Amino acid sequence: MYFKKLVGNKCYLSPMDANDAEKYTEWLNDMDILVNLQLYNGIINVENERAFTNNVSKYHIYSIIDIKKDELIGNCGFMDIDNLNQTAEVGIFIGNKNYWNKGYGTEALTLLLDYGFKALNLNNIQLRVYGYNKRAKRCYEKVGFKQIGIRREALYRNLERHDILYMDIVSKEFYDMKK
Repeated sequence: MYFKKLVGNKCYLSPMDANDAEKYTEWLNDMDILVNLQLYNGIINVENERAFTNNVSKYHIYSIIDIKKDELIGNCGFMDIDNLNQTAEVGIFIGNKNYWNKGYGTEALTLLLDYGFKALNLNNIQLRVYGYNKRAKRCYEKVGFKQIGIRREALYRNLERHDILYMDIVSKEFYDMKK
């Protein structure tokens, strides 16, 4: 069951539902999706995913739901929230490939950042993206993230070395961009 916590035009963010563990397991075993995630060499099964979805209910990780079809399409959320310094890291993925390149990730991330800055009192939010993930980088730049560094050849994937890009956004930049 989904609940409209943060609502946009195309999608809304809902607390994660443990009943979606099978769908997440399916997506996280699809190498086209997994190649862009840190879980790449992990073992993803339904039991582990069910435990994860049950555990994250107390954190700020949300399901992304198509607003018209009420269909699960991915998730996004904050990790490593540091309330003292008002920082966090964000992650997102769209598991349903029918929703790729259609603006759902951009809208979901915008909803999440607005919530992070206003409700969680964050000021600086960062993320990591693999250098070869052009689609994600384009999404992050649309939302307002700026590249702040590169960890050169820090990722070994598919017998090749790749850079990891670090990006961040601060509250003032996010709201200035929305004006």
